[in-house]
Amino acid sequence: MNDPRIQLLETGFQRLLRPALFATGGGDPEVAHERTLDAVARLARIRPLRNLVSGLHPKATHGIQLAGINFPGPVGLAAGLDKFAVGVPAWGALGFSHVELGTVTAKPQPGNEKPRLFRAVRSRGIINRMGFNNPGAATMAATLHGSGVRRGNRVAGIPIGISLGKSKVTPLEDAVEDYLTSFELLAPYADYIAVNVSSPNTPGLRSLQDGDALAELIGALTDRAAGGVPIFVKVAPDLTFDALEDVLAACTARGAGGLIATNTTLSRDGLVGKDRDLADEAGGLSGAPLTRRAREVVGWLAERTDLPIIGVGGIMTVDDARAMLDAGARMLQLYSGYIYSGPALVSRINLMGER
Repeated sequence: MNDPRIQLLETGFQRLLRPALFATGGGDPEVAHERTLDAVARLARIRPLRNLVSGLHPKATHGIQLAGINFPGPVGLAAGLDKFAVGVPAWGALGFSHVELGTVTAKPQPGNEKPRLFRAVRSRGIINRMGFNNPGAATMAATLHGSGVRRGNRVAGIPIGISLGKSKVTPLEDAVEDYLTSFELLAPYADYIAVNVSSPNTPGLRSLQDGDALAELIGALTDRAAGGVPIFVKVAPDLTFDALEDVLAACTARGAGGLIATNTTLSRDGLVGKDRDLADEAGGLSGAPLTRRAREVVGWLAERTDLPIIGVGGIMTVDDARAMLDAGARMLQLYSGYIYSGPALVSRINLMGER
């Protein structure tokens, strides 16, 4: 792992890019998020620049097959960063093996009131209550269509997952139809569909993880998929093991293609020092405070199911990545780890070696 490109990425991020990003907008994390996406969108549009950037990011030496999809490496970008599908051609150049777009809803929605994103820097965590701010499934479909993306055509160079959520204005009793509306619009562009029933930021959403409700939703989506695009279910880290048992039963009975574990947590364990001042902020906590619980959930699930698991939550270092794979995850996703550790973390995970 002494690749000079990784050293360059690490030094440049720690000394220049992260301090600049964390100071952007007077330290407002959402402003930094938006400007980062603007830069990624420019990278997506300029092929020579993408080729240059790609050469700076070491790629994995081995691929992984999961749910019938060939992934070029072990680590992808989790949902929540590219909600507008503006950076699709760029994420592979940045070293990721796949990108999960969204979460997107059937109806466009602005999300919750600002401020809604907070950095717990001492704890290496992030609290968000974004509320599924997104342009709506029809707009994302049009964006992907205009980019030439189709399921399986690898225009982006990597597989594309799309995370679906429930529109906030849709009553819970109409949730299945809401998800199906998004599915019909976006399935032609997705290598897999992720069903987000575990965000804490849409009222009532997590109740869709209850056994009967989840079984109905997964069954409706898998019936509509008819053996095509695989359906993954993203679970909350706050579920009890009895509740996880119900999730597994529903996923197995209704033909889910895999699990994504885990989403953000409502717990505030792991916040240290002045970060404890953020404990009363509503929203889901991600990053290092989630590391242990996310790994515990993955390990528990892996012991009880043959469904493939994508491990996400608190992967901040290469050791965290190894531990998540050792717990039973087949692949990984990053979000907060990418914010705090930068692109070198992706490259180091890519070069961990054959498993």
